Amino acid sequence: MTSAILEHVNVTVSDPAKTADVLCKLFDWHIRWQGDAINGGYTIHVGSKDSYIALYLPKGELGAPADSYQTLNGLNHIAVVVEDLDTTEERVKAAGFTTSNHGDYEPGRRFYFHDHDDVEYEVVCYT
Repeated sequence: MTSAILEHVNVTVSDPAKTADVLCKLFDWHIRWQGDAINGGYTIHVGSKDSYIALYLPKGELGAPADSYQTLNGLNHIAVVVEDLDTTEERVKAAGFTTSNHGDYEPGRRFYFHDHDDVEYEVVCYT
């Protein structure tokens, strides 16, 4: 039996182009695809050759965000593995985000930050 590999996650954002630009700069990713999406929305796929985040903006008004940790099916955070945690943290701070919840325990070091839409990212290094 072959183990499964996570290909992508899809998250609703206020401005897919802005979020894609930030993620490309922070993680050296690229835009894989962009275009019209379900229900008249717009999506940008940003990531690497093997996996990506789909950044979706629906047509019309966005609802008020809920506390994901207290909401059934809430997206709590997106974890990204990097080779150089310190350099990535410098990039995150230079982009104007605040890092927090630093941890150094098996199997790796990590920190968290929230983007401009309050999406939480965990950045982890296993080396």
